This record gives sequence, C-alpha cells and structure tokens, in this order.
Amino acid sequence: MANELTTNNAGALVTAVEQQGIGDILKPLIREIHLFDTFVAGTTYLDDQSVLDEIKEGDKLTLLREKNRYDENAILILTESRKKLGYIPEKDNLIFSRLLDAGKMLAANIKNIEKKGSFTQIGIGIYLVDF
Repeated sequence: MANELTTNNAGALVTAVEQQGIGDILKPLIREIHLFDTFVAGTTYLDDQSVLDEIKEGDKLTLLREKNRYDENAILILTESRKKLGYIPEKDNLIFSRLLDAGKMLAANIKNIEKKGSFTQIGIGIYLVDF
C-alpha cells in the first residue's frame, strides 16, 4: 500500500474561501509590527472638516502614496470610510514612502485625539503589515 495515491481535502479550503472570503482565512496569518508613533498633518486644510467629528480612538486608517507637488514622499491618510484625514508629516515620511514604494503594506490606527481650540491633534501609530 506504500504506492497508493492519496488525496487531500483541498475542496474544504475552496469552500471556506467561498463562504468566508480570503480575508478571514488570512487574518490569523497577519501580524502588525509597530514601527512609529506620529500625528496627522494637514487637518486644518481638509475640504470636509466633518471627518474630524466621525473618527475615534482605535479606528484603523489606510496609508496611500500620493503624487503631491509640495512633498515628493507624501503619504495620504484615509479613514475606514475612505475619507481624507490628512498626511504623515513630511519630517516622518521618507522611510515609510520607501517602504510603500517597495510594495510593503503599512497601516495605522488612531491612538489619541486632542481638541486644542479650533485645531484637532490626532496621534497615530504606524504598523508594517506582515504575512
């Protein structure tokens, strides 16, 4: 019986992906490695200031590279609902822009929100998403 052909249960994996989606299958394999804490820049220039009333501590944020005439390393910060929140500060974005340009996935979350008169300071943590 040593030469018998064995089968695996690949169909179960396909069924799980179809029912749950690939994201739920991969979640246990994903690690977020904390890299840096900073704040959101550019919140006073937002076209839609209502986004500042919608965010809360713990919210996940998306980081995307942006072609920007003021900063060649600009990284846009979006809320979970894909609204513009601001940018990674220019003084902090060089390494993160290089990581994103190299195809690495970065994410962020809101660590704290502090109202200072008409200004809202948003502290964030930046994470490398590793598989």
